[in-house]
Amino acid sequence: MNLIKPKKLKEGDTIGIIAVSGETDFEKIILAADYFKNKNFNVVLGSNIKKSYNGLAGKDEERLEDLHRAFLDQNINAIICARGGYGALRLVDKIDYSIIKNNPKIFCGYSDITILNAMFYKKCGLVTFSGAMAQSDFSGEINPYTEKSFEDTLSGKTEIIYPKTENLSKIDTVKGLLFGGNLSTLASLCGTNFIPDEKFIFFTEDINEPAYKIDRYFTQLLNIPEFRNNIQAVIYGDFTGVDKPEYLKDLLNEIQDELNIPVAGNYPVSHSPVKATIPVGGYGEFDGTKLKISDYILEN
Repeated sequence: MNLIKPKKLKEGDTIGIIAVSGETDFEKIILAADYFKNKNFNVVLGSNIKKSYNGLAGKDEERLEDLHRAFLDQNINAIICARGGYGALRLVDKIDYSIIKNNPKIFCGYSDITILNAMFYKKCGLVTFSGAMAQSDFSGEINPYTEKSFEDTLSGKTEIIYPKTENLSKIDTVKGLLFGGNLSTLASLCGTNFIPDEKFIFFTEDINEPAYKIDRYFTQLLNIPEFRNNIQAVIYGDFTGVDKPEYLKDLLNEIQDELNIPVAGNYPVSHSPVKATIPVGGYGEFDGTKLKISDYILEN
């Protein structure tokens, strides 16, 4: 696939904040906008960002309108999603992917936004970013690690992501495309053509899912031949709120043994305040003790 790399984010650029999933807390959106303005960015809010419809940030056509408009607006340099929740899956078959492909720019979000990150890479070859969002990460107390990872990655600096505790063994270096995000959200794409054609390093996390459902999500993905054949390693972050940690540990060990690939955890991939910004479609090197992200994922 011909990789499309967006331009680096720099001071003075314009950030568009849009809501493509759950309804927003608009007061927090304003706080996030003020944060970016204080960082010397201009900010444009999606025209439908205050709307609410059955728990979503407006009807499908309204959220889709803001997505298309943000990519088409040549004054917007980067798009930061407002929040996750649910709703992106309803847009997958309605998006005009030619708009995304012909107007590449930074696109960042996690949780439900995992769907759009995966589809923008698969359909367009666009490098997107699994990382901090406006409402959850920039509207209150801001975690220093999250802030630095967001700024460094989107400005094109070499990023090295370490586990939160040193409990891993060094292995032979695995190189590949970076692909992943929220596990249950990604599994909801099963039945859709979303798996990369290249070998990839899979990073993942989840929140408030029982261990048997995490087993189900991994099994759904591994039952797809393209996923099973192309996965080279698993890097996992927090599975916050899991009910049976030992069950989860056994599952991850089984995946490692069955596929004969490295599986390593405790990385800052999370719904928690501490999260790395990782390029979906970028390239990385993983040696068991760290994930080094290529610094050529963005254009000048």
